[in-house]
Order: sequence, then C-alpha cells, then structure tokens
Amino acid sequence: MALKSFIEVHTSSHFPIQNLPYGVFKPEPGSVARPGVAIGDYVLDLSVIAAAGLFNGPILNNSDCFNEPNLNKLLALGRPAWKEARATLQKLLSSTEPSLRDNESLRHKSLIPLSDVEMVLPIAIGDYTDFFSSLHHAKNCGTIFRGPQNPIPPNWFHLPIAYHGRASSIVISGTDITRPRGQGPPAGNSPPPFGPSVKLDFELEMAAIVGPGNELGKPVDVNEAADHIFGLVLMNDWSARDIQAWEYVPLGPFLGKSFGTTISPWIVTLEALEPFSCEAPKQDPHPLPYLAEKISKNYDISLEVSSISLAHLLLSVYKHVSFIFSSDA
Repeated sequence: MALKSFIEVHTSSHFPIQNLPYGVFKPEPGSVARPGVAIGDYVLDLSVIAAAGLFNGPILNNSDCFNEPNLNKLLALGRPAWKEARATLQKLLSSTEPSLRDNESLRHKSLIPLSDVEMVLPIAIGDYTDFFSSLHHAKNCGTIFRGPQNPIPPNWFHLPIAYHGRASSIVISGTDITRPRGQGPPAGNSPPPFGPSVKLDFELEMAAIVGPGNELGKPVDVNEAADHIFGLVLMNDWSARDIQAWEYVPLGPFLGKSFGTTISPWIVTLEALEPFSCEAPKQDPHPLPYLAEKISKNYDISLEVSSISLAHLLLSVYKHVSFIFSSDA
C-alpha cells in the first residue's frame, strides 16, 4: 500500500509524503530561522518536533541539530542520521500514526502554512564548485568561446572540469540580482568598454548539497560519494557573458560569474529521488580507476525553464551540476 499522509496533499503538489524536502524558514518577520520539511501546503517545524521528543532514534535522540538556524549540524551527522530523520518524519506524518495526527496542540504549533513563512538559505555555505558536466552544454558553451572547430577540450573526457565560485554570492530564489558592471571584449584597437553587462545569462542547473565532507588531503572514494551528498536543489547560475569572455583567459571565470547564484529553498534528499534512479550513460573513454564507479547511477528528472521576455531580452539556457559544501564539510 502506498504511503499516505494524514495531511491532505493535492495530487499536483510537489510535496507529498514521499518527498519531504528540507528547508530553513522564519515563521514570521524577525523571528529565528529554524529547519523544516515541506508537506503539502505546510512546513513542519522540526524544532517543535524535536522539543516534543519525537526524534527518539539512537542518533538524533540527543542531538540539537534541529534547534539551529541552518541544516549544517544535521548534514555533518552523515547518511545514517539522514535516513533516521526521514524514517521518523514519514512515520509521524503518515495516516496511520497518531503521535502528531491526534495531538491538536502539537499540530497547531508544528504545522505552519507555507504561504505564511519566509524561506532563507538552508545551509551556511562554506564552498561552491561548479562542474562542466553536460556534454551538450560543454559543446554549446565551447562553441561560443572557442568556435565550432574546438568546442570541447580533450581533458573534458577524462576528468571533472570545474571552477570555484563565490560562495558568499549564493542567495535564495526570489532575491533580486543586480546587473553587474565590468569590462567587455574590445572592438578592434579600441580599449575595452566598461559598463553594465549587455549579455546577462541564466542557466538551469542542479546543485548537490554536500554534508560531512573530508579532511584536507584525504580524498573521498568515488564509490562513497553518495554518502556525502545530502540532496539536490535547483540552481540558477547567473552569468555576464560579455565580462566572462574578456576575463576568463587564462584563469577562468571571475567577475562574470561572481555577482549572484540562486538556489531553490528546498533540498530534495537522495532517498526521495531513489525511485527515479537510472543507469548512467556509458563513459567513453572509460575513466581512470580512481574515477570508475562500481555502480554508476543517474536520476531521470525532467527540468524546464520558462521566462517572460522583456524588451526582447534573449537569455540562453544550459544545464550543469554544481556542488555546494556546508561550512562543516
């Protein structure tokens, strides 16, 4: 029998009991931020659930991770704690469990309409790495910057290509982005022009939120990578393409990429995505042993971008994967 919540969830909702994404919210302006999970049209306040003693598993029973203004302490506990939390929450929210369902006072305190809350960044971000992981994107982008004769550099087929972004510029979805000013490519013998970017671009991406991480100098085995990934968010990697085209040789993106990066407020866990897992595309050439996974897995997720055109502004769309590291990583 399919798992069902005692909370009415519309069939079109992105937040059924099978999902339960994590976020951080303020119940009212000026209040203290606290962790929550989305269920239907509500957010479940995890600080209230913890205070009620309902996280009673062996790992979370004595943890104060749900009394923090971000999810970093939970992420630092690792996958066993994440699985325990998810199992507890699915049980509490299920139609057959009375602990929350039949406690009117606790329901009133812990379930808050999503329309009433302010969402904030779910983690304190310690690092941010943007990977060039899509063949189609690499080819399209390479054609723009290097021409169709050499769109993809040879190293792309052998190792992960990435750059470090500015972690402090990551903001929650809905935050206003200021159009950056900078130098663009010069025309002929003229000096480079300086002014607002005229080629502002957005990119549809998915970002992986990394939890425990590793000690400096101690690499994570590729087959253990999933134990460090808490979940995924949607990401918009804003780019000033004219600034980027002039500055990126030889050290890569800088001011053309550092003025704003937007992420969605909800982190969808890998456990919630498991039903959508699928076999990864075959890698050719085969990766070197240290990058070869015993079981290579992807997720079959359809993503769409829609935009209202303003003054015939043309914005291009690409796909990537990025990694965002909590400050405890």
